[in-house]
Amino acid sequence: MTEEPARVLLVDDSAFVRRATERMLGPLPGVTVVGVARDGEEALAQVRALRPDLVIMDVEMPGMDGMAALESIMRECPTPVLLLSSHTQAGAEITLRALEAGAVDFMDKGAGTGMDIHALAPLLREKVAAALRARTAPRAAPPHPPRPSPSSSKAGATAAAARQGRYEVVAIGSSTGGPRALAELVPALPAGFAAAVVIAQHMPPGFTETLAERLHRRSPLYVAEARDGDPVVPGTVLIAPGGRQMAVKRAADGTLSIRLWDDPSSLHKPCVDTLFDSVARAVGGAAVGVVLTGMGNDGAEGLARIRAAGGRGLVESARTAVIDGMPSAARGSAERDVDLEEMAGVLASIVGVG
Repeated sequence: MTEEPARVLLVDDSAFVRRATERMLGPLPGVTVVGVARDGEEALAQVRALRPDLVIMDVEMPGMDGMAALESIMRECPTPVLLLSSHTQAGAEITLRALEAGAVDFMDKGAGTGMDIHALAPLLREKVAAALRARTAPRAAPPHPPRPSPSSSKAGATAAAARQGRYEVVAIGSSTGGPRALAELVPALPAGFAAAVVIAQHMPPGFTETLAERLHRRSPLYVAEARDGDPVVPGTVLIAPGGRQMAVKRAADGTLSIRLWDDPSSLHKPCVDTLFDSVARAVGGAAVGVVLTGMGNDGAEGLARIRAAGGRGLVESARTAVIDGMPSAARGSAERDVDLEEMAGVLASIVGVG
């Protein structure tokens, strides 16, 4: 019996982009475009009528924009949504909001070669294949604890460093579905969390700074996009910049810091395995590795290295992961599966709270 093709709805106010997207999807087996829409109102009507398996939608459109349409879609008939975005500050902000509201993933329309949008075809096909495997079960919005000032956060981090416990670094890796998972996990980490947190989230340049800013506003910890040479100290959360590799290194005096570099040859920038491997080398058994939702196997080898060095290892459960690919690949090296809503509490119990 032949499997029915996946039904895709295209939503963009540009007829050129709609046609180009449909052509890029052409070589993807088992996918068919069943409808198009020019704005959010048309998109919502088409979703109601066609019940597609996937919606590919521009974020910024006249009338009802992608954000408003997404909220209505997730409320009425949850459907995987892949966003088309721009890397402007406004575009990044609304994209992160949409990912937290339930969109599976996004693609930066400006990432093509020059003005050739068709250069995005391989990436689009990869993201469509991932999005079609995604869970779309709605989750409650995470709580927003009171936000201390950056100065008091840094002071708290310094004080926490003085009472550092058994574990020095928690390293987290995520990909598809990661921004939403991080929006739930990071704000739930308690004040006084007695380890540093470093994160590799697969994301292009221009978006990780906005991700860090949004998490910082909600978290009792100090959250920032990492800079080369930043100290890695308890009470801080450092996110690898999109498009670059990040590692943790230990100096002769015992202090830990961030190293960033460009890596044109790597598939993932940042790469979870690269970060995890550096953490295993720098802190050994004082490391905790966490693999969250994502497509592929990035993080599996790195988590194995952390465990081989004597560190701890957790993966997000298949029940809560938007995409279980990365957790599944790393599960053989993990000591346990943890539901996302329980992850912060489990980490606090392992690391301790000062």
